[in-house]
Amino acid sequence: MSAPLSAAVLPFLPFSRPTIDEGTIAAVGDVLRSGWISSGPRVHDFEQQLSAYFGGRPVLTFNSGTSTMEIALRVAGVGAGDEVVTTPISWPATANVILAVGATPVFADIDPAARNIDLDQLEAAITPRTRALIPVHLAGLPVDMDRLYAIAARHRLRVVEDAAQAFGSRWHGRRVGAFGDLVSFSFQANKNLTTGEGGCLVLNDAGEAALAAKYRLQGVTRSGVDGIDVDLPGGKHNMSDIMAAIGLGQFANIDAVTAHRRALARHYFARFGAGFESASGARLPLADFEHGNWHLFQIILPDRGPGTRAGFMEAMACRGIGTGFHYAPIHLFSLYRARGYAEGMFPVAERVGRLTVTLPMFHAMTFDDVERVVAAVESILIHARVPR
Repeated sequence: MSAPLSAAVLPFLPFSRPTIDEGTIAAVGDVLRSGWISSGPRVHDFEQQLSAYFGGRPVLTFNSGTSTMEIALRVAGVGAGDEVVTTPISWPATANVILAVGATPVFADIDPAARNIDLDQLEAAITPRTRALIPVHLAGLPVDMDRLYAIAARHRLRVVEDAAQAFGSRWHGRRVGAFGDLVSFSFQANKNLTTGEGGCLVLNDAGEAALAAKYRLQGVTRSGVDGIDVDLPGGKHNMSDIMAAIGLGQFANIDAVTAHRRALARHYFARFGAGFESASGARLPLADFEHGNWHLFQIILPDRGPGTRAGFMEAMACRGIGTGFHYAPIHLFSLYRARGYAEGMFPVAERVGRLTVTLPMFHAMTFDDVERVVAAVESILIHARVPR
């Protein structure tokens, strides 16, 4: 086992950091100088390239991944009186958008290995009021898409894939987003492809795309040269050309980014070694290099009582290494406790939510950075060294 490297002689290593190249910075400058900084030609180009990437399916861009999911639910016809089954381990947006359209979130526990929604429990949660399913591809690892869509077909349900973290992921060789129902991606700052904020929605046909476009911009329908009409209560969810210019620069490198993240993940597993879990009591993620894009590299800490995660994260910070956690269980937030959820309802999600830690993973990382992280983790969990 390696001794911890001294944080005093090394720069702080965050758990995530975007990489924006000089060409992309110059492209943003070109947009600013053009005078057209809202939705315009760069947004159109970005959407066209994304559509080609997803096999020609219609793609619209938005100002956030939250907007994409809310509008996907509206396109799917989900509303008051409906239920939507989802996972409690995600960013709150995944459940909040269900409330936003007037429907009721119904949670199902997660699989302890993949940490995605347990599909057996998902199916058990379906009732006559269920209208849609929102699975989350946590950390970029897709759910079992074959089983998911078999369940959806059996119960005649729509699917809104929360693929916020899964750009570049695949399912048996097919890109996530190139098949399925409605697929939502986020381009927030720490994603594998970022536009600063933003997201995109992959739809099934031109009719759905036209409806989503109306929801995206105030319900406006253009008629004639200078006339408009409004026939539904849309919002203001469009992406700007500034954001799209960043996205185009990021998109040009997405295959290399995904390949490097996979290489970093392989190095994590190699450096932790086969004996890490038994020696530390921690659990590594599934070593799935066929499907995942390795958006996050997460470990589950051994449960050493109250303050386990906070103490570990503080000890890592003392070694100059940033960490995060993704995510706290949604059903234990006040908003959802008030709707009848309580501790003990989803024990796997609650344990994972209490003990998960996200280790550094971003495009600019090197193998030496990985070794530094592993040495720090081992020094805390195995050697029990007190941070100085």
